[in-house]
Amino acid sequence: MICVFGAGSIGCYVGGRLAAAGAEVVFVGRQRIADEAATHGLALTDLHGTALHVDAPRFETSPVAGADLVLVTVKSSGTRAAAAALAPHLEPGTVVISFQNGLRNADVLREQLPQATVLPGMVAFNVVHSGPGRFHQGTAGDLGVQTHPALDAFGPAFASAGLTLARETDLRGVQAAKLLLNLNNAVNALSGLPLKTELSQRAYRRCLALAQREALAAYKAAGLRPTATAGLDPRLLPALLGLPDALFTRTAAKMLAMDPLARSSTWEDLEAGRPTEVDYLNGEIVSLAAEHGLTAHVNEHLTALVHAAEDGGRRDWTGPELLAELRRT
Repeated sequence: MICVFGAGSIGCYVGGRLAAAGAEVVFVGRQRIADEAATHGLALTDLHGTALHVDAPRFETSPVAGADLVLVTVKSSGTRAAAAALAPHLEPGTVVISFQNGLRNADVLREQLPQATVLPGMVAFNVVHSGPGRFHQGTAGDLGVQTHPALDAFGPAFASAGLTLARETDLRGVQAAKLLLNLNNAVNALSGLPLKTELSQRAYRRCLALAQREALAAYKAAGLRPTATAGLDPRLLPALLGLPDALFTRTAAKMLAMDPLARSSTWEDLEAGRPTEVDYLNGEIVSLAAEHGLTAHVNEHLTALVHAAEDGGRRDWTGPELLAELRRT
């Protein structure tokens, strides 16, 4: 049995794909999502034209015993609570994969779940909750996980579901690379635009480049080496983002390979009136920089602007306005 703990957008999509392929999946999430699934089932689509439906997914609002594999997909702020809830229900050796944003969630889970085999994971694609029971994958990408022999038993289930479970020897480097891209979540949410529209405008990309330069400096100080991103050396990303629009569109085709209506998870959280994960994205860079005697004022200011948006602040910044605001920091 596979347990998806934290059945939001990512959890419902990944777990739904597994269930549609015949795996036994139990979703653990909020009653609101459970009610949606009971009424509508799970409708799963992607940018490649895939369309699947799970008629009667099993939803619970608290963990159940007997899982062989647990996929933790809660927001980073909920990791400790997730571990506390799971601990009484896990048998020794149960495989737990953290499919969460940020860099430190697997460490938190490992600390609190010593009986389990906890592995860091990474979801390289974006999923939007597009309506009652409907979840849409709007960008390309795979599932990454730190390689471990315990994964052998689960590979066939992911393959049958059409989900590539890429085993990585350096998952932390992969997570660091994804975080470089996820620094755009704040920019996207503050723009109010679809991702593709936002990234097609040079001023917004320059905002992201400022945040990435701070991140790369913090990574260097921490001895953290991000892996190639979109086929590029991550150190080249800020320069790439600064190219004129027409040249960027031709050069960064992989980065722009996404559904025209795809949005960031931070935008989705603001739309739903939920707290965002900005403290574990841009805020993570602020913390990492501080740990090594550096500052990250751009990421700090982006974090503050997103928190202001959570409280009703601006979410319609133009690219030039936001760039000027960040440069003032």
